[in-house]
Amino acid sequence: MNMSFGRMNTFIDIISTVSSKDSEGFTRTSDTILASMRAYKEERHGNERWANRAAFSTASSLFRFRKIPGLKITTEMIIVSADGRYRVLSVEDVRGRGMYVEVLAERLEPTVR
Repeated sequence: MNMSFGRMNTFIDIISTVSSKDSEGFTRTSDTILASMRAYKEERHGNERWANRAAFSTASSLFRFRKIPGLKITTEMIIVSADGRYRVLSVEDVRGRGMYVEVLAERLEPTVR
């Protein structure tokens, strides 16, 4: 697996969402951008590596990016790219070296407001 910048050609934001109720009782959601960076993105397809990820059958995409010092990526976070929002399903340190993070994520369908 070569993590050259040439393959990290997707720009992403890692965000946390906070829900709060306004004075009239309506729930409002606000996003806080925790980091913006380039990432490698792979869509789900029928190859052997994706077959081995069967436990994450709802995962639609894989993101791989450099580890951000001081920021722990969790399943409470959302990844936003040009083509949509993704809920983080799992986070793994690539090869246990602390240099890259691999995230399996599920594409969120937009809600009609």
